Amino acid sequence: MNLLLNPQPSLSIPLNISPFLKLSFSRRRTLSPPTASATVQQFEIPEFDIRNPALSSSYRIPVLAKPNQTVLEAQGRVCTGPTQTRPLDEEQAFKVFDTILRSARGELKDDKVSRAQLGAFFAGMTIRANAFPEATQWSEGETRAMKMFWPLLVRVLPPDVIFVADPDGSMMGVGSSIGPCYVGNCTSEMRLIGALREVLAGGHLGFEEVQGVLKEVLPFKEGDDQSSEALLSAFLIGQRMNRETDRELKAYCLAFDDELGPPPVADVRSLTHYGEPYDGNTRFFRSTLFVAAVRSCYGESCLLHGVDWMAPKGGVTEEQMLKYMGANVNLSPFEAKKLLEDDEIGFAYVSQREARPSLFSLIKIREHIKKRPPLATTEKVQRYVKASGKEAIVAGFYHEGYEEPLLMLMKRRGVHSGLVVKGEEGALSMTTRLRSVGTTRGIPVNYCSGFRSNDVSTTSELGGVTREGFSLEVNAADYGFQPTDTPRTDRSVSKNIELGLAALSGEKGPAYDRIVLNAGMVDHLLRADGAEDISVALDRAREAIDSGNALKRLVNYIKVSHKVD
Repeated sequence: MNLLLNPQPSLSIPLNISPFLKLSFSRRRTLSPPTASATVQQFEIPEFDIRNPALSSSYRIPVLAKPNQTVLEAQGRVCTGPTQTRPLDEEQAFKVFDTILRSARGELKDDKVSRAQLGAFFAGMTIRANAFPEATQWSEGETRAMKMFWPLLVRVLPPDVIFVADPDGSMMGVGSSIGPCYVGNCTSEMRLIGALREVLAGGHLGFEEVQGVLKEVLPFKEGDDQSSEALLSAFLIGQRMNRETDRELKAYCLAFDDELGPPPVADVRSLTHYGEPYDGNTRFFRSTLFVAAVRSCYGESCLLHGVDWMAPKGGVTEEQMLKYMGANVNLSPFEAKKLLEDDEIGFAYVSQREARPSLFSLIKIREHIKKRPPLATTEKVQRYVKASGKEAIVAGFYHEGYEEPLLMLMKRRGVHSGLVVKGEEGALSMTTRLRSVGTTRGIPVNYCSGFRSNDVSTTSELGGVTREGFSLEVNAADYGFQPTDTPRTDRSVSKNIELGLAALSGEKGPAYDRIVLNAGMVDHLLRADGAEDISVALDRAREAIDSGNALKRLVNYIKVSHKVD
């Protein structure tokens, strides 16, 4: 409905929110809603900001050393799964090993290969040699490069890296005793080294063994009395290359549940935990923050969690958007609980930095290992705040084979309902665009799978509840949405906010449709109260936007997030 025909209630604008949101919001009460392609004059944004939008890359912690790009590109090829690995050709291999050798000799002062990179790269090489199928084992070029460089490398590489590269001491016939005899430099390394011997051979670990390693070495702090980042990187990427078992994923998921004590319990009738990929979106509109504002309007409280910036994608995240708009992004779970219980807000965001500092300490290592570790899966299934009412977890995924492990972890969490979504970029946003003709490879975008509890009263932490499973591919056209291309944001935080605010201001278009689709469809699939009929669920989401309630709640959140204690 045209906002000029639907006057909004008087809303108080907090003084500490960004001028971008303040001006956009104040104009909403007197003018037509701003378009996503609004001019500088319409939004009153300085031209400097339009020419140089805030990019997601600006949120990377600047004091962290960047990885060597030559070796990082090689890691992207060889530190992955048994079928996805792409062996290096001879030219590539010689370039990589020459770079490692020159770095170890101290010849690359400003572009050193980090210990984390060395651990990840050589773990990949070792696991491929020991456990991968012939097609993804070492290429002839890699073998020739290793034969030439290893006698030189073994003289200059540190012992922990030599152990990862040659745990049996038999590399290329050199016959080193370092690998077989290596026990580490501190007590925290002893358990890690024992576990690594199994991982580097392509093996798996038990639940207690993985948890023991993680609790022994985290939080990670560089120093003489801490486990080496080479060993920790090798462990993390090695477990992912070997394809984690369910018990290993459970260990990662639950290891630090008690780090800050028991989670607070919010007095809300329904709470949905949103598990977006922590590394953000680099191409398309990310809608979940705005979906949460919509769903909170009718009692479906939402808890978002993530980080400001995360490798490998380093894309737009909820924390970046909230920070850009002026919100407090340093809330504890207990402070988030109060915002969830606030009748004028009903949603909250918690940073991993505040809720799981041990896991957040891996930010640098995760950038330097290039590929996603097991934590990239398990951090999406967290429960930083519990609810007195029913709970659900929603998580995005991209790679086929991880949908069932994610649902397994949700069941282990003891929630009433769970949903995995293959949205665009592996995030949660389902799209209204048409599926490409002839697309048959892998799981399609808009695929959903999940479970719903039939008896809420019997749900417990350990499961033991009757659940109804479901799976489907959502075709937005079936629900009356016109096919549209997804709005591009291309790492622009301000562009993503602009699209979301225009939609919450009532502007109809692709961003509006995606917010409505994702709010209503999640309500329907999770069997939220009043959402049994999908058309009713979608209309309810539209009303939350068109009434101005969703935008009001977002503004309230930004204001109150600075006052909660």
